[in-house]
Amino acid sequence: MKLSQRYKFSDWPNKDIPMVSAGVYAIWNQEQLIYCGMSGREIEKAIASGKKKFGLYTRLNAHASGRLSGDQFCVYIANRLVIPNLTADDLPKFASGEYKLDGMTKTYIHEHLEYQFMITESSKATYALEDDARRGLVFGVKPYLNPLNK
Repeated sequence: MKLSQRYKFSDWPNKDIPMVSAGVYAIWNQEQLIYCGMSGREIEKAIASGKKKFGLYTRLNAHASGRLSGDQFCVYIANRLVIPNLTADDLPKFASGEYKLDGMTKTYIHEHLEYQFMITESSKATYALEDDARRGLVFGVKPYLNPLNK
């Protein structure tokens, strides 16, 4: 498995990611590892059924969108990195609809974060590699938002 270069979320979408693939990815804020994840659960079934988009591409696309609904990474970014930096003056702007947390989360992701990925050959390999990444064994450090301690 080969680790890709880093890509900026501000340059999304990325033609270098296969439309159907399983793999593990790391998200960085400069040199700080923020998050490690995987996508492509049951990749074998997706390939057999002829899916056009599945796995890494769709997962990173969801992260790039900034939408909190259904995306745990975006929830982490909003809760841990966006909301703590809001001011008292910002809060009424949410009530009026001038500010939207999804939009602020997307802006944060696109302005600050980069990702890289590794394509894997099977669901089993993907799970094992993600666990190793979250334990700090792949990048030499555990991710800030979702480390594994076991």
